[in-house]
Amino acid sequence: MPNAFAQFQPVVIKVGGSAGINYDLVCDDVAALVRDGQPVVLIHGGSDETNRISTALGKPPRTLVSAQGYTSRYTDAETLDIFAMVYAGKMNTRIVERLQKRGIDAVGLSGLDGRLLEGPRKTSVRAVENGRQILVRDDFTGKVERVNAGLLRLLIGAGYTPVVSPPACSNDGEAINVDGDRAAAAIAAALGARQLIILSNVPGLLRNFPDEASLIPAVRYSELEQALSFAEGRMKKKVLGASEAIAGGVEQVVFADARLEGPVRAAMAGRGTVISK
Repeated sequence: MPNAFAQFQPVVIKVGGSAGINYDLVCDDVAALVRDGQPVVLIHGGSDETNRISTALGKPPRTLVSAQGYTSRYTDAETLDIFAMVYAGKMNTRIVERLQKRGIDAVGLSGLDGRLLEGPRKTSVRAVENGRQILVRDDFTGKVERVNAGLLRLLIGAGYTPVVSPPACSNDGEAINVDGDRAAAAIAAALGARQLIILSNVPGLLRNFPDEASLIPAVRYSELEQALSFAEGRMKKKVLGASEAIAGGVEQVVFADARLEGPVRAAMAGRGTVISK
């Protein structure tokens, strides 16, 4: 299998962490692809489980909203511990476990491992609260600017399936919270992937959220800025990630539904919202 894997471009898949996502169906499909000789890099989220556990621990989530309408998790040192515990701990381990049960030799990695995902920690975050702009300085967030693609290629070439989650590594070696969709875009670009699949709990980009009948089947790269005007909540970051992926050389990004049977192969066939240059 190592030699067969080395001959193919990997498919990069990001599966979100919102309520309603069926990880068993996603892992069924990933396993089928890998058994057919198609290498996969799987990136995952964990927002819903992080919200649940942080609330149970007496540290309910706090959301920051930028002036442009982008949402992010306020991540102080205590929140970062919970975030790492859920993302790199529970979620990553359970997804690797699912794949191992399906006969796939998966390897779980956080962005800290081998500096897989690296970038600067933000010195401060501007947010809008109660109609006024505030500056948050004790936030452990950042942006992925470098991907250790060699580490991923080493694993893929040896027949392993990487399963990746935040946190990332700051330039100074700190753990930082980064957006999973934009991290997936950076990975896809770094690996020269032809296609990036972004799975969530909706069928794709909706013109009138949450009306699933308003699915937009195709969007051109040149139309993505306009799409930001009606993208709601987390979808704004997905649109931004798609833009960054295509700017980085990825030919096609597909937003698709993680609640369906065969979600990955359906997305690869164009079911969802297809974004291309």
